Amino acid sequence: MTCLHRYWLREFLQFFVVIQALIMALFVIIDYLSRMDKFLKSGISLFQALWYVVLKLPFMFVQLTPAAILLAAITVFGLMNRNNELTAVKSSGISVYFLVKPAVGISLLLAGVMFVLGESLVPLSMAKSNDIRQYEIRKQNQMTQNRNDLWIRSGNRLVHIRFFDPVRKTVAGVCATTLDDEFFLKSRIDARSGRYELDQWLLEDVVEQTYNPDTDDYDVTLSDMMLADLGVVPEDLGQLVKKSDEMGFFELKGYVEKVRDEGYDATSYEVDMYGKIAFPFICVIMALTGAAAGMRSFAGTNLPAAVGLGVVISFFYWVVYGICMSMGYAGVLPALLAPWVANAAFLAGSVIFLINTE
Repeated sequence: MTCLHRYWLREFLQFFVVIQALIMALFVIIDYLSRMDKFLKSGISLFQALWYVVLKLPFMFVQLTPAAILLAAITVFGLMNRNNELTAVKSSGISVYFLVKPAVGISLLLAGVMFVLGESLVPLSMAKSNDIRQYEIRKQNQMTQNRNDLWIRSGNRLVHIRFFDPVRKTVAGVCATTLDDEFFLKSRIDARSGRYELDQWLLEDVVEQTYNPDTDDYDVTLSDMMLADLGVVPEDLGQLVKKSDEMGFFELKGYVEKVRDEGYDATSYEVDMYGKIAFPFICVIMALTGAAAGMRSFAGTNLPAAVGLGVVISFFYWVVYGICMSMGYAGVLPALLAPWVANAAFLAGSVIFLINTE
C-alpha cells in the first residue's frame, strides 16, 4: 500500500466513523422520542424502551453504511479538491483512478462486514427487538408461532395457519376450530388458502364440518369460497410472523426451500433472500459515486453542495431500490433480478460519472 493510499484511507475512516456515529445517534434520539407515548402507555420502563431502540442499531448500521460511505468519500475527495491535492496528483502524472482503488477496497471490506452482520448479529437483535414490541409494548400474547406456523386463540376459537405472506396479505393451510364451554368441538373449517377483503377473510377450497345434535354427527359442507371471521387481521399476523430481517441469507434460503416444498408461494421471501446479497454491493457503487462527485470542480468550491448531492443520491437509490423490490414481490420482475436492477443502474451511472470526471 502506497503512502497516498494510506493517507486517503486514514482521512476516509475518520469521516466515515464520525458520519456513521452521528447518524446512529440521531436515529436513537428520534426513534426513542417519537415512540415515547407508546412506551408510557405500555408501562415498560424507560430503560427497557431505550434497550428496544438500541437493539435495532445493528440493523440500522447495515442499512446506513452505504450512505455513510458515499458522504465520507465525497468529503475526502472534496477536501482534496479544495486543497489542490488532486491537482498535485494529476500534475505528477498519476491518474485519479489511482485514488479510487482504496475507495473500492474499503467499500468491499465494509460490504463484507455488512453481510457478516446480516448473518449473525442483525437477526438476533431484530428478533429480540420485535419480541419486545409485540409482547411488552403491544401486549400481544394470544398467538404463538414456529417460523410461519401460526396458532391464534380468539375467544372459543382456535385458528391454525400454515403459511402467511406478509406482502400479499394472504394465508394458506387454514384450520379454524370452534369449541363450546366444555371444550367440545362444535365446528371446524379447513381451507386451502385465503385473502383479506372487506374486513373479513375470503377463504378458498373450504371444507366446513358442523356438529348436528339431532344426528349426533357432523354435517360436512364443501365450498369454493367462504367469508369467515378468523378473529385476527393481517397486521396482527405481520407482527407475529418471523420477518426476513430476523433471518440471515442461509437461514432464509432454507426457509424458502421449506415453503416451496410445502407447495406455497415463497416469492416475497425469495426476493428478500437475493436482496441480502445484492444490498451490500451498493457500498462499491456509493464509493465510486462519492469519488466522482468529490472530484468535480464544484465540490472544491462548494463542499456542502456536494454533500447535499450525496444525500439526494442516497435517497434516490432507496426509492429505486424499494420500487424494484416491490416489483419483485408482485412478480413483475424475477426474484433473482429485482434486487439487482437498482444496483446495475446506479453502477452504470457511477462509472459514467467517474469517466467524465477524469
